[in-house]
Amino acid sequence: MKRSNEVRVRMAPSPTGYFHVGSARTALYNWLFARHHRGTFILRVEDTDVARSSEEMTKVILDGLTWLGLDWNEGPYYQSKRLNIYKSYAEKLINRGHAYYCYCRPEDLEKEKQMAYRNKKDWQYDRRCLHLSSAERAAKEDAGIPKAIRFLVPAHAVVYDDIIHGKIKRESENIEDFIIMRHNNLPTYNLACVVDDYEMGISHVIRAVDHITNTPKQILLYEALGLSIPQFAHLPLILGGDKRKLSKRHGAVSLMTYRDMGFLPDAVVNYLALLGWSPGDDREVMSIGELIDQFTLERINPANAIFDADKLEWLNSQYIYKAADEDLLEQLKPYIIDAGLLSVGAFEEKREWLLKLTRAVKPRLRALTDINEVARYFFRDDFEYDKTALEKYLNDKMLLLIEEFLSEMKSIETFDAKSIETTVRGFAETHHIKAREIIHPLRVFVTGREGGPGLFETLELIGKDRCIERVSKVLTKREAL
Repeated sequence: MKRSNEVRVRMAPSPTGYFHVGSARTALYNWLFARHHRGTFILRVEDTDVARSSEEMTKVILDGLTWLGLDWNEGPYYQSKRLNIYKSYAEKLINRGHAYYCYCRPEDLEKEKQMAYRNKKDWQYDRRCLHLSSAERAAKEDAGIPKAIRFLVPAHAVVYDDIIHGKIKRESENIEDFIIMRHNNLPTYNLACVVDDYEMGISHVIRAVDHITNTPKQILLYEALGLSIPQFAHLPLILGGDKRKLSKRHGAVSLMTYRDMGFLPDAVVNYLALLGWSPGDDREVMSIGELIDQFTLERINPANAIFDADKLEWLNSQYIYKAADEDLLEQLKPYIIDAGLLSVGAFEEKREWLLKLTRAVKPRLRALTDINEVARYFFRDDFEYDKTALEKYLNDKMLLLIEEFLSEMKSIETFDAKSIETTVRGFAETHHIKAREIIHPLRVFVTGREGGPGLFETLELIGKDRCIERVSKVLTKREAL
């Protein structure tokens, strides 16, 4: 079933939980590998766990991949619609003597396993059903006892070369006769995975390292069925800063949470690519095209990667800063509206003003959601004043100076950045003070804070009337601020 030398990879998520950072990185590495080799990226939904799978989680997966821009060439294929295929392969294994029926009740085996663990002993299925006589087997069939199918593990070690981890060997005595079809006639992960990877012509299985214990079992299935075996590459784990398994406080939340938090998809892709992989130099900001061009499995570090939220925020800020103003404004739109800064109608009416605003504030945005904090005073008058900053300038000398400058401000005919700067610097020169001595208090009185975009551009964007109102408010109602 394998297609010549074509690279064919797949992302095969299970819709039993959120599509999180680890799953997203696995999808990305498969996608980059396929695009680098001009191959095929397949999406397969492993939804045979009927009790835990849901359409909602499937949609989350599809939305996450779409948001990241990881387009698939084939699929999505659903395992729940391929059950007859898995059953036919299981029957082949039975007929060839590579598998046998198991009539043991799962709950009884679980009790045995737990008892062994309590006694600090290893437990492994003892093949009791393999050794049933024909009469015993017939009796169980006549009684209608539900049966599973177990794979008969052969007596030889499994050795394979992992692209990331090198040669791996697993002795057969450490692999029990594992179930391939459950009592409810649903396939287990290992059988369904092998059948699908073969049927879909998968050339490289690129997946998380926690699947590495399944690989020897799957190789045995390939061999028993006489199928060609793909190459394997097991990706390192992603850990939190405390070197523990990723949790919600580290980033193991739904990928779409990052969208809601104001992260750009290209920034997230860039960051995920560097969680375990390197282009071989010090580059950190890389375009999608550069990632595709440079990506190889051989450059993946087998050591576990550390999720660094601060670095993700920094990288996101770089993408925000480099974004075209028009594109960034469109991405900011829902955050501006959701924060109540503008209505939908007002947004369109003020588009030209918004483009200037976007250009001014984007160096200060680490995430799109920062727009409310960073730029609220441009839109609304109900912003908070930095009390410490305000108190620095609430002295008689400064208030008299600002009151005098207010008259100068009112006389500016064309209230643009150039005219404002000319007025400020002229005022400072006339009063034999440095320009910053008027710039700093003026910023605090108008915006409520000490930092921000250039003051002259800021005042222009806020507008003459509102600037005058705010300065007057500080002068007359400073005790109430």
